[in-house]
Amino acid sequence: MTAGYEQFDHRALVAPTLVVALEGWIDAGLAASGAASTLLGELDTDPVASFDSDELLDHRARRPVLHLVAGVSTGLSWPSIEVVAARDLDGRDLVILAGPEPDHSWQAFGHAVTGLAGDLGVERFVGLGAYPATVPHTRPVRLSITAGTEELAARWPFLRGSLDVPAGAQAVVEHFASERGFEALTLWAQIPHYASAGPYPAGSTALLDSLEQVAGLRLPRGQLTEEASDTNERLDAAIARNDEHAAMLRALEADADETPTEGEMPSGDELAAELERFLRDQGGA
Repeated sequence: MTAGYEQFDHRALVAPTLVVALEGWIDAGLAASGAASTLLGELDTDPVASFDSDELLDHRARRPVLHLVAGVSTGLSWPSIEVVAARDLDGRDLVILAGPEPDHSWQAFGHAVTGLAGDLGVERFVGLGAYPATVPHTRPVRLSITAGTEELAARWPFLRGSLDVPAGAQAVVEHFASERGFEALTLWAQIPHYASAGPYPAGSTALLDSLEQVAGLRLPRGQLTEEASDTNERLDAAIARNDEHAAMLRALEADADETPTEGEMPSGDELAAELERFLRDQGGA
């Protein structure tokens, strides 16, 4: 069984990378959403496919928007899961899968995405995500990786953890893609736990930097650099007003300066605890 989708006529694609950025899980600091929004807003895109939202989404949880003008209903905007094609700044092809994470039929969705990828000649899958971590905003954002094979995970200079965590639909797509022989990995930005509830543009920038690295692309940043600077200035000012918070930041900085930036994570316990707390706060656990 596969999830239903409508496919559209589009230009020919040459060995595109499929970027997967589904809203809702796990996206601390809205880092993955911000990266995907930047790509969709800055690059010219062509529609490739649209999934059946009635089949995949619970509209009581993701309600359509009713448009009213002077009391007159003028239409509805439905949430949708879309696949679009784009070219990077050097003309290389990529395909972006974006929209809300499905509420139903994850295995069917995973099979449908990988089947569509095969039809499109996709070369690799790269998912984007972010999770809260005990890291300071005053240091560069660190990335971790999950991948379908040990060789692929070790190929790139990102942290690699060993722990059990609740999976999202992107993990299903990554797993099914790897089973079908695609290169499939997900990049995860570590977001300061005290800044994970709102937008953290530095995380989006770090994801795009790393996406360029693993996929050989050149991508726009839009307003992310300026937004990241503004966010850090606000965090600096807020922390400076509280001696306890300033002491916490110094401790986080000292720990970050001693922690390796790649290879095996020292322990999954702290990460798992922080992730569980984040999910409880988001209503996801």
